[in-house]
Amino acid sequence: MEQTSIKKRIRVLLAKPGLDGHDRGAKVLAQAFRDAGMEVIYTGLHQTPEMIAHSAIQEDVDVICVSILSGAHNKLFPDLLKVLAEKKASDIPVVGGGVIPEEDIRKLKKLGVREFFTSGASLSEITRYIQKITL
Repeated sequence: MEQTSIKKRIRVLLAKPGLDGHDRGAKVLAQAFRDAGMEVIYTGLHQTPEMIAHSAIQEDVDVICVSILSGAHNKLFPDLLKVLAEKKASDIPVVGGGVIPEEDIRKLKKLGVREFFTSGASLSEITRYIQKITL
């Protein structure tokens, strides 16, 4: 009898919170994740932390990737982490990207954001990191 191995498909929620209306990079990232065999759930623009957390739980994702270019990262990331904790879903890793100063990255990592990828990060670097933390 032949044994088949079942390979887990990583489920990624790609979110664009707040008033940031720029999602071209998020769409490029979504395609890179799909090319790597991941399933991508894209929230679309103007999501609240509550909407993102609800979608992540409902879709049973392995990771939440948040792209912020608006400068509201010091409000939106802590709010998302708080809502996830309230919903007993703190085990879902949150990864961020966008235009975020290094000092803010350090603070947000201390709060629980796993990693940040800013301008210049390669798609393969981001994809490998997502694979590493979810498999």
